[in-house]
Amino acid sequence: MSDNKINTEKAAKPVGAYPHARKVGQMLFLSGIGPRDAVDNSIPGLELDHRGNFVQFDFEAQVHSVFRNVKGVLEASGAEWSDLVDITVFLVNMKRDFNTFNKIYAEYFGDVQACRTTVEVKSLPTQIAVELKCVAWLGEKD
Repeated sequence: MSDNKINTEKAAKPVGAYPHARKVGQMLFLSGIGPRDAVDNSIPGLELDHRGNFVQFDFEAQVHSVFRNVKGVLEASGAEWSDLVDITVFLVNMKRDFNTFNKIYAEYFGDVQACRTTVEVKSLPTQIAVELKCVAWLGEKD
């Protein structure tokens, strides 16, 4: 298989030994993408005190940032937002964040209508509150 791994400066660096995305045939698989800033690796909307306790938490800022990162990886892969076909959403607090996520998600995905699964997880790498795992179709459009 030829080198089909994609990495980009348009999204935060992965926190492990994996690419941002990988093309296999006409499918594009994105690794878990979080909201960390691509430039300085900060977590938008999050400020912690010296003990690691929340001083400021803005979930909406994290959601918009995670979508920017996904878009950056898609663009680096030659794909578009409308190519997304399956999204898995990981939230660390379903009760607190699901309705807010759903509202913002509808702004980005209203016309795309990708399949979606949302699950709550105990924690995510770094102190992020949301992560997306995405699959896109790069073949002919219907």
